[in-house]
Amino acid sequence: MKRISFIDIGTNTALLLIADLDPVNNRMLPVLHRQTIVRLGKNVDEQKIIDHAAMQRLIQCMLDFKALSKEYEAQSIVAAGTSALRDAKNRMEIIDEVVMASGIVIKTLSGEEEAAMTFTGAVAGMEHVPERFTVIDIGGGSTEISMGDNKHIEQSISLDIGSVRLTERFFKGQPPSEEEFLAAKDEINQVLTGNLEPFFAGREQVFGVAGTLTTIAQIVSGQKEFDPETIHNYPLRYEQVRHLLDELKMLTVDQIINKGIPEGRADVITMGTLILHQFMRLLGVTELRVSIQGLRYGLALKELQKLKTAE
Repeated sequence: MKRISFIDIGTNTALLLIADLDPVNNRMLPVLHRQTIVRLGKNVDEQKIIDHAAMQRLIQCMLDFKALSKEYEAQSIVAAGTSALRDAKNRMEIIDEVVMASGIVIKTLSGEEEAAMTFTGAVAGMEHVPERFTVIDIGGGSTEISMGDNKHIEQSISLDIGSVRLTERFFKGQPPSEEEFLAAKDEINQVLTGNLEPFFAGREQVFGVAGTLTTIAQIVSGQKEFDPETIHNYPLRYEQVRHLLDELKMLTVDQIINKGIPEGRADVITMGTLILHQFMRLLGVTELRVSIQGLRYGLALKELQKLKTAE
């Protein structure tokens, strides 16, 4: 048994999973979950640079996660960065600064690597996983869609439509104007329409991961506080997403926060909901299952396979 920390550094959020890996019995046992809104990708879409303030937020988050890893006696830390680091011209500078400050080495994943690991992580440990299924991961900088079964991925794509990226690009404020909302919707439709066709074969069973999905499930289920046990495997219907989108696009950030949404997500949840709505509408998905798992679980499963091979 080996205890390892896994960190997923996204455009908006950094997520920590500490897990015990048991290669003999091929098991992964989660020990601790934590998430911090870092907003690493602030203005990266426009400037292609991670600024000093965002870097400092990331370093502080890594120091906090390292302290937790030490407290829980994790033997090592595996950290991966996604869209914001992929896009940033000063990516190596940021990674070097994080290493010097915290000792944590961040590997930047390609969109394809991110999609593959999120796909396997989304359903890890779930019972009655369908023979063929699709996973959608709506992040701050990009959206990954993958389809396949428990053994292999048939189709996978990473698209540059994310809640932070498109909010910065299209919305001057919250609520957005009708023109801003329609412009964002047109952009999402254009990107999705050109890429969704291969996924029609897997639209009957869809799982959704990451903060946008879990937050939407929290709101529509009426929870003020996030309860992972209630949200995991939550059946989210298209009609619920449609009604929520109609509501969110009329609210201010403060009104959204009053619904129980964290401050660092309140300004981008409308866009995230719009991306999900258009995905479900264009693909004809009437219901999907929300998973609180994702990339960090995929990282853990990959590490478990390495340990098994080394046995």
